[in-house]
Amino acid sequence: MVASEESCTVWFNPGCSKCRGARELLEEQGVDAEYVHYLDEAPSRAELERVMGLLGTDDPRAMMRTGEPVYAELGLASADRDALLAAMVEHPILIERPIVVVGDRAVIARPPELALELLRSSASSSASASQRQE
Repeated sequence: MVASEESCTVWFNPGCSKCRGARELLEEQGVDAEYVHYLDEAPSRAELERVMGLLGTDDPRAMMRTGEPVYAELGLASADRDALLAAMVEHPILIERPIVVVGDRAVIARPPELALELLRSSASSSASASQRQE
């Protein structure tokens, strides 16, 4: 389902049922994904910016868990973009999960089935590109 030249990376929290559900779906499809435990090794600001671009957004809140207590504790409801990104680097629990990245696209897999849609669209895009090259 994933084009051979494209890797699949999942920002993963093993304590999250949606993350575990996404992993099960990917395993059922035979997808060999890399699971990044982002709570243990927080992504850099540059990586957050890159993934926001892959998600098709410039708004950090689109990939934030705004219901987390730390969001309110830090007063992030009125924070600007820079403060939101800094907060996600410092407090990775604020990052929505799971985020599945395939090639130059990403999706927040809530529900986990969105990961399969991303894989299907990536596979069909790769197939179309291969046919154009022939």
